[in-house]
Amino acid sequence: MKKIFVVLSMFVFILFYNVPLLAVCNISATSGILLDAETGNILYNKDAFVSRSPASTTKILTSILAIECGNLNDIVTVSKEAASVGEASLNLNAFDRLTLNELLHGALIKSGNDACVAIAEHISLSEEEFVGLMNLKARTLGALNTTFCNTNGLPYTGHSTTAYDLAQITRYALKNSVFREIVKTKYYTMKWTEPKRSRYLKNTNKLLWSFPQATGVKTGTTINAGKCLVASAIKNNKELIVVILNSHDRFSDAKKLLEYGFKVKEN
Repeated sequence: MKKIFVVLSMFVFILFYNVPLLAVCNISATSGILLDAETGNILYNKDAFVSRSPASTTKILTSILAIECGNLNDIVTVSKEAASVGEASLNLNAFDRLTLNELLHGALIKSGNDACVAIAEHISLSEEEFVGLMNLKARTLGALNTTFCNTNGLPYTGHSTTAYDLAQITRYALKNSVFREIVKTKYYTMKWTEPKRSRYLKNTNKLLWSFPQATGVKTGTTINAGKCLVASAIKNNKELIVVILNSHDRFSDAKKLLEYGFKVKEN
């Protein structure tokens, strides 16, 4: 009888000890990863090395490269090509003038596709040339399975990355104070230099409201990519990065992984 009780106790312990791990395995996303931002250690992986379309999470690399290569106070003149970019748009018009800083806020907070092209054309001679710099930067960061064909993540054959690569890119980007400040901003009033006007922006990352420890980073959605999210959070000075690709409920998936990760870090 005593032996049966001991065996039963061990079974109950093992079952409940593994509840967080068992629960975290049922995320709806096709691909996902949870990373320790400081060490780079992988805490959870679901097909994280499989190539997928990243949608607007592409803008993480676009933005950090622009921050590093440009001057935030530079005045950018929007071209006809940039103004014509559709889908998620800031409704920029040809010959509008804004600072690079304002365009970065528009790209990261409101996911403006037109802003990304304007940024690229300001930093480089063309969007194509800027994309070449993006892919070179990705390689230097260890994102070896990433090939971007544009700056904003709009559908394009061959434009792909992996959850692991996005985590590596984000881990690097979060080391930049300008990037970190923008992606955690909930609301922002974007201002034009010419003509004088403004636009109120609300961050597309709902996790900033529903998860108190959240500090960013970027959403993305297209029909091909599905609903995507790269998110970061800090608790007890421990920072985690989660990437969710093609999810039925990206914010729930991200929250589940982050809660699991913080439990692991507490042990």
